[in-house]
Amino acid sequence: MAKVDRRILKTQEALKNAVIGLMTEKNFDDITIQDIADRANLNRGTIYLHYQDKFDLLDKLIETHLNELGEMDEWACKMDWNEALVPYFEYFEKNYLFFSTMLASTGVPSAFRTRLLASFIEGFKGEIDRESGRNTDLIDDVMLQYSGTAYVGVIEWWIRNGMPYPPQVMAKQVGTLLGRSL
Repeated sequence: MAKVDRRILKTQEALKNAVIGLMTEKNFDDITIQDIADRANLNRGTIYLHYQDKFDLLDKLIETHLNELGEMDEWACKMDWNEALVPYFEYFEKNYLFFSTMLASTGVPSAFRTRLLASFIEGFKGEIDRESGRNTDLIDDVMLQYSGTAYVGVIEWWIRNGMPYPPQVMAKQVGTLLGRSL
């Protein structure tokens, strides 16, 4: 894979930071390309070199985070729930501004919660315990919806309340609950 020029990465990072910063101040629908350009200290034309419009920029930003979370799924499924969730909560903590903005947003970005839920449900599919017999009478889709919705809800609560507990504590609490559910 070809190495991406650092200037391009720096520009894209500035644009992503600009749109998230603006979303903390006003509704996404009210943000203009000029607002983003001004915040990133770039001209409008530069934005169009990288993205089709503000929706494309936001979509790429969301995809980046969902892909990074998805990459964690590959190795986390081989671990105990409590250990596996620590990197996720550390990731949410590290990217607090993004997640707090996206989970609090209304309008176009509100679809983020739906996409986040879908990605967690997909990741949980291989985690259902059928060997112990405790889930014999439960339907997979119901278990996945229940666990995924609970997980997203706890993340939302944790972020909206200023992350009152460290990632390790959250991972242990949520890991125990997910272990009981799946």
